[in-house]
Amino acid sequence: MTTLYDTLGVPTHATDDEIKRAYRKAAMKWHPDRNSGAEEVARATFQEIKDAYAILSDAAQRKVYDAVYAEQMRGWEAQRTRRERAQAEREAAVRAADEAAYAEMVSLAMRFADEGHNRDVLFGVLLGRRCEARRAAQIADSVAALQKARREAEAAAKVDVQGAAAETAFDSVDAASGLAAAAAAAKRGAATGDAPANRTGRGKRDGTREDTRGEPHEGKPDDPTAAAHPAGVLGGLWFQFLNGLRF
Repeated sequence: MTTLYDTLGVPTHATDDEIKRAYRKAAMKWHPDRNSGAEEVARATFQEIKDAYAILSDAAQRKVYDAVYAEQMRGWEAQRTRRERAQAEREAAVRAADEAAYAEMVSLAMRFADEGHNRDVLFGVLLGRRCEARRAAQIADSVAALQKARREAEAAAKVDVQGAAAETAFDSVDAASGLAAAAAAAKRGAATGDAPANRTGRGKRDGTREDTRGEPHEGKPDDPTAAAHPAGVLGGLWFQFLNGLRF
């Protein structure tokens, strides 16, 4: 919005002397005699400069113009604010609609991906829903990559669970083996009447032992393989363990 001050090239708070000097400068620049070949434009501009100076050089007319101009400026600012607000609301509505459509296309692609369809099928389904080709390709690529990563993570988790279960089973077998061996040792000790904790005999080179009274009695030589157990056969381990508990 061009004002009389803009026509003379002065600010709204310009003094009378500043307005007079600006008028003389603008009049000399746009005088028709000084603009050969562009007389019509110069004449129209020169007339605007004269009208602006006539109002602004008169204190009473300038006061009225400033009041009217201020009112017009307030109305113009309010109108501009309304236009900008309406434009912002329209743009927000367009963005919201676009985001909703994008979310709907992503949800559709995820549903088909969960059913096991590949990227090309996802792309075709999106095109069938009137999705723009570039956006359809972007969504199909992203969803397919996400689905692949999810399946790989699930497979890795399954392997970890199986490994943990196998390790637990091995630990159980080792524990059962230890119990069975202890039970077997206790059973042998009870059969010979000589518990390992109370054994006081001295071993001889021929394999016999004599107790503290010097009486020898027969016994099998110490055999490190006596405590051996059939490793890997779970049924046999439990059988030995149960037999050991009877004592």
